[in-house]
Amino acid sequence: MSPELLPAIAAFARVAHHASFTRAAEELGVSPSALSQTMRTLERRLGVRLLDRTTRRVGVTELGQQLLKGAQPALAALAQAVEGIDEARDKPAGLLRLNVSRTSAELLLFPHMGDFAAAYPGITLELVCDNRLVELVEGGFDAGIRLGESLAQDVIAVPIGGPLRMVTCAAPRYLAGRKLPQTPDDLREHQCLNYRLTTGGLYRWEYAQDGRVLDIEVAGPLISNDGEVLLAAARDGAGIATTFEGSVRADLESGRLVPLLQPWWPTFPGFYLYHPSSAQIPRKLRVFIDFLQARHAPPPVSQRAVKLASLPRSRRPSPARRAK
Repeated sequence: MSPELLPAIAAFARVAHHASFTRAAEELGVSPSALSQTMRTLERRLGVRLLDRTTRRVGVTELGQQLLKGAQPALAALAQAVEGIDEARDKPAGLLRLNVSRTSAELLLFPHMGDFAAAYPGITLELVCDNRLVELVEGGFDAGIRLGESLAQDVIAVPIGGPLRMVTCAAPRYLAGRKLPQTPDDLREHQCLNYRLTTGGLYRWEYAQDGRVLDIEVAGPLISNDGEVLLAAARDGAGIATTFEGSVRADLESGRLVPLLQPWWPTFPGFYLYHPSSAQIPRKLRVFIDFLQARHAPPPVSQRAVKLASLPRSRRPSPARRAK
């Protein structure tokens, strides 16, 4: 990368990130017109069009994407070098970008963001909630949070929150006048709310009892790739839902939802914060990991960071849970 072009390329990366001159200009502390002129000058110097501009949006051309992919590692390295100055002063600071599933954000992060912001005012968290699994380095992320089974084996994975249970439940309104399911097979006689996986298939509901494991294909009036949509429908009496226990604990305690098939609820290892294998972890990420582990203290045996490859396959969640 030509050194004199570095400021303009860094500005281009922010325009591409926000898909907006206005928002990028606000972040950079310049006017939108000045930023637009910088982009035109950069395009003229490179002899290619980097951005597609319309009155409604700003898009990145194919050559622009190619430039971004090549420039991002260098920009990230420069950002880390600058943040190292703050770390040398023992002040965790900088932008911490995390790619997380929606459910992991709701269960692990949302209840504690205020406390983290108060404890570390120099750190800006950027949470990208996406059920698709992305490559961290290419996406410009410092870390991600996912169920362990879905992660590549060349990352460092730190357990957060301990084991999880998948529960089955329904509203009293739905259950009124209906025979309660006694076994998972009975769900075929009920209206069930289906989850669409990122792979395109439907999640097969999983159960376990006394060494017996079942995957049940269910049907019903609603399919969604958003768990909150399905839970809203369940609370309204549309059908039976399956979800993480933490997502409906208050509903079960209040009676808004009724637990079903409790002897069959499976328990499995939960979420992991993962980051690329590296000898040097930024201080901003180290303090975030420590903060989360303190808030979601798992059993002592799960406290240490591990290579994902060392997780016993018998304890990993099944592939059906990858998008959760």
